[in-house]
Amino acid sequence: MKVVLQRSKNASVTVDGTVTGAIEHGYVLLVGLTHTDTQEDAAYVAKKIASLRLFEDENGKMNRSIEETNGAILSVSQFTLYGDTRKGRRPSFIEAARPETAEPLYDYFNEQLRAYGLTVEMGIFGAMMDVAIVNDGPVTIIVESK
Repeated sequence: MKVVLQRSKNASVTVDGTVTGAIEHGYVLLVGLTHTDTQEDAAYVAKKIASLRLFEDENGKMNRSIEETNGAILSVSQFTLYGDTRKGRRPSFIEAARPETAEPLYDYFNEQLRAYGLTVEMGIFGAMMDVAIVNDGPVTIIVESK
C-alpha cells in the first residue's frame, strides 16, 4: 500500500461537475493499492497517518497531529501510484490491485481512519476525478506499508 499525503489548506474532488468531497485544512491522501495488500497493511497505514505530527506548533516545529488541529482528510483512490515506468514510454499498471480487490480494501482503509475520530471525505472509486489541492508548506510525505 502506498499513500502520497499532502498537507493542505483546502481541497476538493469533483466528479462529473459534482463535488463529492471537500475539506478545509488537513490531509489529501492519494491512495494506491497493490495485489498483495491486506487489511493489516491498511490498518498500519491508517494508524501511521492518524498519528503523524505534520502540523506546526507555537514554535513553528512540525509537532502536532491532524487530530490536534481539527483537520480532515480527503481520500482519493489512485491506482496510478503503482505505475511502472522503467520500460518503454507507457506505464505498466500490473502491480496495481484489481478493482474488485482494491475497492473493499480502500473502503476499509477509510473506515480505519474514521475509527481514529477523523473526518474523511472521499472521491468516487474508479471515477475520473478532478482534484483541487492547495498544498500547505508544501508538505508531501509518502507512507508505505511495506
